[in-house]
Amino acid sequence: MAKILIINPNKWGRGITFLWMASHSALLKKHNHEVKLFDCTFYESWSENEIKFNSANKMYKKSDYTNYVKYNKNDLKSDLKKTIDNFSPDIIFWSSISSHIHSEGEYVNIQYGYDLLNDFKLSKIKKITGGLQATADPKKIFSLFKNIDYLIRGETEMVLLEIANKLDNGKNIDDTDGLAYINNNKVITNQKQKIIPDLDVMSPYDYSIFEEQTFFRPYNGEVLKAVDFEISRGCIYSCSYCVETVIQKYYSFNEHNPKTGAIKNFKNYHRSKSPEMVFEEIKNLNKNYGISLFRCQDTNFLTINKAVLEKLSELINNSNLDIKLYIETRPEGINEKTVKLLKKLKVDGVGMGVELSDQDFREKNLNRFANQEKTINAFKLLKENGIKRTAYNVIGFPEQDENSIIQTINFNKQINPDNITLAFYTPYIGTKQYDKAVSTKEYDSYNFNADNILRSTTKSKKISSETLSYYKKNFVDLVRCEK
Repeated sequence: MAKILIINPNKWGRGITFLWMASHSALLKKHNHEVKLFDCTFYESWSENEIKFNSANKMYKKSDYTNYVKYNKNDLKSDLKKTIDNFSPDIIFWSSISSHIHSEGEYVNIQYGYDLLNDFKLSKIKKITGGLQATADPKKIFSLFKNIDYLIRGETEMVLLEIANKLDNGKNIDDTDGLAYINNNKVITNQKQKIIPDLDVMSPYDYSIFEEQTFFRPYNGEVLKAVDFEISRGCIYSCSYCVETVIQKYYSFNEHNPKTGAIKNFKNYHRSKSPEMVFEEIKNLNKNYGISLFRCQDTNFLTINKAVLEKLSELINNSNLDIKLYIETRPEGINEKTVKLLKKLKVDGVGMGVELSDQDFREKNLNRFANQEKTINAFKLLKENGIKRTAYNVIGFPEQDENSIIQTINFNKQINPDNITLAFYTPYIGTKQYDKAVSTKEYDSYNFNADNILRSTTKSKKISSETLSYYKKNFVDLVRCEK
């Protein structure tokens, strides 16, 4: 039996049940390995209070969330060192890919976890990590974060299990597919591992590793017990700013339709759990943990296999479960038929990417094809059917100017969403927009502490980080015409 310590370096100061932690723990425990989670979320000196930040700018409705959680005043590194000494892990693991992709600060986990561990002497413990940055450019990551033993590129669950099994049996792990490591001052990248075709093999995910206060979540002014949840993995689209393209490229899904942006052979890339497994997970989480809100992190919910969604809708609709789902999808997937399906699935809210209102910019610069009329109709149709709508907007793209932001504000006035969020553009390594951001010198080649919610790292001469911060603070007021 191998012992694996997972570190959650979350700096947002609110509970997030990161999917990769739950999936890895489930798979490893199924194969008789021991797993422990060290969660940094509620350490007062570590967290940045994302809820306070986004409540102040009115992207979140105010709630009494802080009454449901207790923040830890201990020294974080001291507690982490004690945990390592007491648990004596064979492996420490702190970053991966899951359906969150880059949301909730996941993209930067590789840096934050490294920062926590770098001062410790851990010569007998394998320091292994993965995620989007490791997948995109292992040489860059090893040059920046030298005290890492192994990087896992692509999906990590099966690779980490193989490593744990090999360590348990005293075998060498260097030849494991999917690994990158340094040997004689050279970065060695092994052949890629296979994409995981059947998500049921890891299910049901293990949410027992999270402490109870992690489940509390502010939602439209309430505080509910919630989990992040995934039914599927993979997005069929190839938007040039999105880290999904990093995963697509790694698994050789490099071609896309120039008119729609959809990747070719996407049925081999986009996978889902069985509807029976999904329902069993939902039912057990509701019964055993009191979970009422399922925050589906599927990149594009309505591209999940229709037979899976139809069967799942029957199971949920015929149950007496007091639950609600929040999903994310694209506007072009919303129509009369899919809205009926969403209602049977007990979908309470839908988040959709507006990104920015300039359709030509979206198509030419972002490879994102979603016209204005379909977006307007989607927001209208959801409202008519009593489903809450959240508009996702982004500012700070390379070559974007202030007029573009003003146009986006006006477009949000037109669609009048129930909730509005605004993210700072972040140049994700391995994406086409990253290459442009660096070539135009609007962003550095590596952006430390990158967080698309909390800060911009732009060096653009067209629009400063101070101007972007102004719009982040006032975007909702400007849409709602509040002063």
